[in-house]
Amino acid sequence: MTLPNRNPNPGPDRNPHSHAGREPDPQEGGGGRHAARATRAARSTAPGLADVALLPLRLFLGVTFCYAGLDKLTDPAFPGLMEGLLNSVQGAAAPWLLDLALTDPDTFGYAIAFGELAVGLGTLAGLFTRVAAVGGALISLSFWLTISWNIDTYYYSQDLPYLMAWIPLIIAGARLYSLDALLAAYRARRREATAGAADTA
Repeated sequence: MTLPNRNPNPGPDRNPHSHAGREPDPQEGGGGRHAARATRAARSTAPGLADVALLPLRLFLGVTFCYAGLDKLTDPAFPGLMEGLLNSVQGAAAPWLLDLALTDPDTFGYAIAFGELAVGLGTLAGLFTRVAAVGGALISLSFWLTISWNIDTYYYSQDLPYLMAWIPLIIAGARLYSLDALLAAYRARRREATAGAADTA
């Protein structure tokens, strides 16, 4: 003969109504789906160790490009010195870039200076970081293929390391201490609120 279970406090594994210790099931209704979406959004936007590791690189590139742009714009000889600099380049890998710049050296000089400043500010603020990093990489690439291409030993070139340094920011962006992260969190909250309203409708 089997006696009935008289345990007044069944464990959580015996109580079909206990929800303690487990995540919301997306199939349990609007509240569960809403909480599951919020959990996934929080995990996807949380910065990790890789984001912390990229912060010094981002600060260095941002400060350096801001300084490079401001240094040119505040130089009394700028942009007049650009023509002499471009004419002094020998053995460029992309001579067509030099020819293009020499059609209007002053405009080219201002474009480079303001481009460096915009890239630096965008990188420091973390606003459209991948776009800023692409701009920085293109500036560094153009300098490497023209001004510093003729350096005998490639690792003496100052532009090639800058080009390589932009690549991690192009891939990863800036998810730590950045306006991009704030915008991403705002968009996630908007999607969450929209999804919650749809679930309760």
